[in-house]
Amino acid sequence: MALPSPFKPEPSYAHGQEARTAVLLCNLGTPDAPTVPAVRRYLAEFLSDHRVVEIPRVLWLLILHGIILRFRPGKSAAKYASIWTPEGSPLRIWTEKQAKLLQGWLGQRNHLTTVRWAMRYGSTNIASQLSALKAEGVTRVLIVPAYPQYSATTTASVFDAVYTWAARTRSIPELRFVNHYHDHPDYITALADSVKRHWKANGRPDKLVMSFHGVPERTLHLGDIYHCECFKTARLLSEALGLGKDEFKVTFQSRLGRAKWLEPYTEPSLIEMGKAGVKRVDVMCPGFTSDCLETLEEINMEAREAFLHAGGKEFKYIPCLNDDPEWITALCRITETHLSGWPTQVRHDPAQREISRAAALALGAKN
Repeated sequence: MALPSPFKPEPSYAHGQEARTAVLLCNLGTPDAPTVPAVRRYLAEFLSDHRVVEIPRVLWLLILHGIILRFRPGKSAAKYASIWTPEGSPLRIWTEKQAKLLQGWLGQRNHLTTVRWAMRYGSTNIASQLSALKAEGVTRVLIVPAYPQYSATTTASVFDAVYTWAARTRSIPELRFVNHYHDHPDYITALADSVKRHWKANGRPDKLVMSFHGVPERTLHLGDIYHCECFKTARLLSEALGLGKDEFKVTFQSRLGRAKWLEPYTEPSLIEMGKAGVKRVDVMCPGFTSDCLETLEEINMEAREAFLHAGGKEFKYIPCLNDDPEWITALCRITETHLSGWPTQVRHDPAQREISRAAALALGAKN
């Protein structure tokens, strides 16, 4: 009796199949709806990832399923409901729009590529999108995480999902990965220009706060480069804005649990500023390329309230890059660099393809 194959069924290979290239823009993920069941499903997948929570697995799963998933989904669902739109999750909306705009910009630069988006957790996941691309005949895929700064908790987890899919695939497409672009000149320019436009419309603050997503401090000591890349982004952005050291502050948000995370923490820092007499702060989140729960609710609602309650007078949130044309241009150039060497700019109509094929045959005959 034949043993079952570890590989899933695949489309039949066609000899002479033309190489096709795709770009997969990957973001973190979102619940399907701002409801307790949907949030519980999402959190169960997200918080089960060993890249996200690095404590002994058996102990963590007991805590996760015995405590966290019993109480946290209700609170989180209410937070999601506060930022949900008629079209759905802001993170999904912006990620999908970025992929469509990237497809258009690459097309204008004469790149014949397919651009799709995927989420690491939840619906429209990475495996399903890779399978769909393979079924369409795609033979090369560039993976572009939506995270400018590399972290094992985010970027590496995206790569894990790709590797897991590949482990179940017989004929694997050629794969490339974008690790980071925290210091890419066009990304920094897009950030700086978004701040300048905001200041032109609203005036300048007493302090610009750059809030990045936090991670446990132990990840830094174990070799994660995220902390350094966040500070490099902040330094380059402050230089582009011409800011002195006292005019901006780097902080880290979204702490989970009791362990020490990267400091200083965002909300306590804002409270200190309010108490110290800082009248106006502008807060931005350079590590997020799309507005989401962590920016719209945690920063623009919770952190705003904390600052004002502590004595601050004015809090202004600078939105993420979202569909900013300069950001899409930067994303296009980052993508274009990593597509180098793949013949994406070869466009032939059928007649031209036959002419090229005949020329190649003729050249072979002469040689």
